[in-house]
Amino acid sequence: MDIVFNCPHCNLEIEVDQEAAGQEFDCPTCQKTLTVPDASGPSGGGLPAASPANPPPSAKPSVPPATTAPIREDKRMAVPVTAKPIESLIQKPNKSLETAAKESKPGMRVKTIRHSDCKEVGKDKFDEIVSEFLNKIGDQAIVSITPINYSYLDIGTQKLLTDFGVMVIYRG
Repeated sequence: MDIVFNCPHCNLEIEVDQEAAGQEFDCPTCQKTLTVPDASGPSGGGLPAASPANPPPSAKPSVPPATTAPIREDKRMAVPVTAKPIESLIQKPNKSLETAAKESKPGMRVKTIRHSDCKEVGKDKFDEIVSEFLNKIGDQAIVSITPINYSYLDIGTQKLLTDFGVMVIYRG
């Protein structure tokens, strides 16, 4: 026979074996120490007393269980009610580096412009794109402009090609 009782602190319904009567343990919800009441104790532990609607467990009902009183719904866990603000269990993901850089205080920033990204069908717009970017940030913001060399794999020919670009360090 099981003992069913509620935690006096958070009102969680707890069901334990009868052998645990009188033992102490921590409530799984509020972590406060509880003492398991006796099966016949006044705390409502154990099964309710026998009545016509609730015969003792050893007695067999004369009517099939489907026509008797509704079966007790088994609620093992209850959500504790508290006055404290509830902490969010799902946290927002961190911002991307690009978003964080745009929202941050003005500081040092780096922009790399690759020559291969500035080619259009038969036209090389590298100089135009670099000039446009430098004009946009202004002369006072430029810290340094450094030429770079890099290698990349050309998909069409499957060859490793070398190319150039610029790395602009600026205040922004």
